[in-house]
Amino acid sequence: MYELDNFSLKGQVSDLEWQARIDLAACYRLVADFRWGDLIYTHLSVRVPNTEHYLVNAFGLAFDEVTASNLVKVDLQGNVLDGSPYQINPAGFTIHSAIHEVRHDAQCVIHLHTKATIGVASIEGGLKPWSQYAMFSLSSLSYHGYEGLAVNADEKIRLQNDLGSTNHMLLHNHGGLTLGPTVGDAFMRFYDLQRACEIQMDLLQAGQPIIEIPQKIVDGIYAQANVVHSGETGGQKAWPAMLRRAYKLDPSFCE
Repeated sequence: MYELDNFSLKGQVSDLEWQARIDLAACYRLVADFRWGDLIYTHLSVRVPNTEHYLVNAFGLAFDEVTASNLVKVDLQGNVLDGSPYQINPAGFTIHSAIHEVRHDAQCVIHLHTKATIGVASIEGGLKPWSQYAMFSLSSLSYHGYEGLAVNADEKIRLQNDLGSTNHMLLHNHGGLTLGPTVGDAFMRFYDLQRACEIQMDLLQAGQPIIEIPQKIVDGIYAQANVVHSGETGGQKAWPAMLRRAYKLDPSFCE
């Protein structure tokens, strides 16, 4: 049986890095609990505060095996730092490195291959204004065309250009992506995108006439969201509860 290395980095890294590790490990556990994972594939990454280094999952571990200590620290080229016993999937980090390279506001990037996001990303016209969940994504949504496995350096430039200043992306025939100034923000944005895509696919299956939200309402949602959150992002507000949820699932992610 393959045994995981049992070690702890607590006390061996800065308090800021340890908290980033806790948040990202919790996010991996939540993704597993929501059944958004793809075996050992797809990635969530976060910048180590005040550095140009990033944390990402070890290649070969399931998301429910990720802990604060076995997250791997890398640079933008995907080079493993600090003597970690684990390696990463360099191809998988291509998308993340492309975004971290140009979006310095994006401390966390989540890219997943969920059935719902792939489905909507593969439909001409993409995400439709058919639910309140869609409103949150449509206010800051971009698309990127499918170019095969994301391993070509040339694609990074096109991905960066397509993303622009948006915080949600649907990658055609591929999946979904969100980013945010905190792990909590990126997670809650993916939650909203995932729910919007699930609802859209369900409505398509229903085969009934659909009430579409008027464009003027879509245009006003972003301002409304800022008022509702009163200066505090949705991720910051919800994340403590999500951390508690992850801890109830399995407190070992904190190790």
